[in-house]
Amino acid sequence: MNRTDDFEIFIVTSPGLESVLCAEAEEKGFREPAAVKGGVTVRGGWPEVWRANLELRGAGRVLARIGEFRAFHLAQLDKRARKLAWGDFLRPDVPFRVEASCKASRIYHQGAAAQRIEKAIRETLGAPVSPEADICIKARIEDDLCTISLDTSGDSLHKRGHKEAVAKAPMRETLAALFLRQCGFDGTAPVLDPMCGSGTFVIEAAEIAAGLKPGRSRHFAFEQLATFDKKAWQRLREKKSPAKPDRAAPAIRFYGSDRDAGAIEMSRANAERAGVTALTEFRRHAISDLVAPDGLPGLVIVNPPYGTRIGDKKPLYALYQSLGQTLLTRFVGWRVGLITTDASLANATGLPFAPPVGPVSHGGLRVSLFLTAPLEPAVS
Repeated sequence: MNRTDDFEIFIVTSPGLESVLCAEAEEKGFREPAAVKGGVTVRGGWPEVWRANLELRGAGRVLARIGEFRAFHLAQLDKRARKLAWGDFLRPDVPFRVEASCKASRIYHQGAAAQRIEKAIRETLGAPVSPEADICIKARIEDDLCTISLDTSGDSLHKRGHKEAVAKAPMRETLAALFLRQCGFDGTAPVLDPMCGSGTFVIEAAEIAAGLKPGRSRHFAFEQLATFDKKAWQRLREKKSPAKPDRAAPAIRFYGSDRDAGAIEMSRANAERAGVTALTEFRRHAISDLVAPDGLPGLVIVNPPYGTRIGDKKPLYALYQSLGQTLLTRFVGWRVGLITTDASLANATGLPFAPPVGPVSHGGLRVSLFLTAPLEPAVS
């Protein structure tokens, strides 16, 4: 294989969730998946780059590693950057931009490093530089080793193209998908979110159950690269995801509730755009009115207010206590996954949580996943 057929692909995720994304990449058949700091590496060519963007629910963005060299000063960086075969990757008619980071290296000025690489590409390829360009080349200079990557995603991959309306403090789709995976969800059991906000957990769960590809409705930066094959990409997009043979027939549904009427309206609109209206139900009511749906037990997953984000934490203890009491009395057989910043809030529920998983970064906060086994009937 030549360099354009077999290279390292770096798939970015939230720190703390690398092993979860690695399991997803392995399940989806990517070659040599390995969890590393900040993401997962796999090997492959451009079709694997396209597929990672299209299919991996937990991926934040996908970087194609296209070059690596030592550089001890800016003139050397310029000279060696000019030796890369930019024309194999970039089109001379498409604008680009460069972002550089420097760590423990003799080249320490990130802006100057980016300018040298921009100049090298512009003068060897003729492509225009634009700060608003979708095509971004990332140069990481660490211990004097310069690694050049192409950001093939463009907009962050949590932007599925379905969620126009968002609630306060929203959960990113990529993070929601990885939390669902950590809870053992595989699309074969119902999911309920009693504080659903804009419906992220419910819609992600329904998409997983329906076998829908997360990137099916959006465009990607790689569509503007010289390596892009429109026909091959179309075939990949149209290829059906394999159905799970043990998936129960269409009885499984996904439920969201919230006390805010605006949140329910948002959730329904987002579910409709995602094409999962038939699999989802959203209702307005308080936690105290929550009851388990008919049918087999499944997973309750909830991302309640934390206090650190919405306001003072003290009034939240009563909310968490009410949630826990409702689940313990009405959701026997269901498992519960709760995401919060504070173990004392989780403990206020009275739910029998295992030791928490995490923490991971969510909107600048450190959150952990608290998970139970199937809830058992209360002993009288």
